[in-house]
Amino acid sequence: MSIEATRDTGATLVDVIDRVLDKGLVINADISISVAGVELLGIKIRAALASFETAARYGLEFPSGTNVETAAWQEALKGKEECPQCGKKVQTDELLGEGCPWCGWISAKVKGIKAE
Repeated sequence: MSIEATRDTGATLVDVIDRVLDKGLVINADISISVAGVELLGIKIRAALASFETAARYGLEFPSGTNVETAAWQEALKGKEECPQCGKKVQTDELLGEGCPWCGWISAKVKGIKAE
């Protein structure tokens, strides 16, 4: 029995960027320059690549002066869930209380209310 690697040929650059921004990517690097065992220079680097929504969810710090009181920022902080039918992210309250605006999927909670 052999195990072969598989590749999803349907993935595009847009899919990769969407996934990185959704999940986030953090790079930590410690660089030191030493001569004869004596450290002359030490640099610690931490770089993060994520959407503002993802960064806020994981508690990453933003540059001083960032205005977090804007309507767009408040919208980004609201909880979102992935629609089980189409996979698009929708605010949790809307998805469970009304349904998916993208594909029309309706939650069991909404179906129960309509049946009554």
